[in-house]
Amino acid sequence: MMDWTDRHCRVFHRILSKHVLLYTEMVTAAALVRGGATHLLDFNAVEHPVALQLGGNDPTELAEAAAMGVARGYDEINLNVGCPSDRVQSGCFGAILMEQPDLVARCLRAMADVAGDIPVTMKCRIGVDDQDPSVVLPDLLGRMADAGVGQVTIHARKAWLQGLSPKENRDIPPLDYPLVHAMKARFPELRLSINGGISSLEDAEAHLEVMDGVMIGRAAYHDPAAILLDADRRIFGGRNPCADRQSAALRMLPYLERHVAEGGKPGQVTRHMLGLFAGQPGARAWRRTLSEGAARPGAEADILLAALEHVTQAAA
Repeated sequence: MMDWTDRHCRVFHRILSKHVLLYTEMVTAAALVRGGATHLLDFNAVEHPVALQLGGNDPTELAEAAAMGVARGYDEINLNVGCPSDRVQSGCFGAILMEQPDLVARCLRAMADVAGDIPVTMKCRIGVDDQDPSVVLPDLLGRMADAGVGQVTIHARKAWLQGLSPKENRDIPPLDYPLVHAMKARFPELRLSINGGISSLEDAEAHLEVMDGVMIGRAAYHDPAAILLDADRRIFGGRNPCADRQSAALRMLPYLERHVAEGGKPGQVTRHMLGLFAGQPGARAWRRTLSEGAARPGAEADILLAALEHVTQAAA
């Protein structure tokens, strides 16, 4: 979800659900420690609970970055051992670390040593390239448990680091949900979540009969209401903060107004809202109005109301 889940996106998703755990896009430890890019740690207090997702392969550097995240108030520090992108591979982190489980364990142990009471977690694949997932995955999880890490999210798909693009890696290697479910039975002491190809609350509920958690990425971005609008009631047994899509849009208006008043561009916020009315009457006009309106010089926050009017008329 790099270049997608920025702080504006997370504020919008938090309006739809009070309880789901939100993750930052992956931030490299080197950018924080050596590059001084501490602005990448910025987030709005309304985003809680929110996890900082780190990328890297140096235990000392990752520990420093984790300490920065703890100091900033993140609720969880996560190490990404699942991203297959070329730029991540070239830095020898992300999914390629599946080939170095000892190093992963050292990184996580170093992070946990500085995190105090804040949980350190990992996201991984079931394997990469020619690895046998039934061998490498339980081995990795065992090492994580020994390193003191009790929470892991498993993307139930192999990553092919040679010959497939990151986009192809989301679809071509087959999903192996049964293997991930088996890991929960094998490691009952670990809190294990499942990720990959999950596109509805019905899917999530089915997995939760076996797993401790479910992570949803692209589906929650492209059709956020379908995933998040009823999640607090169905998954967490609470009350939904928004009655419908229209009320969610209106609740974003004050945030958008503040953003514009502080010199920001409307599109920096509204681009994350394009899928709010996916599959609903007026969805195309909603997207067009937000996209074209945000591109006009001097665009203001009222483009949100103009777009919402199209949806209201279509529904009537």
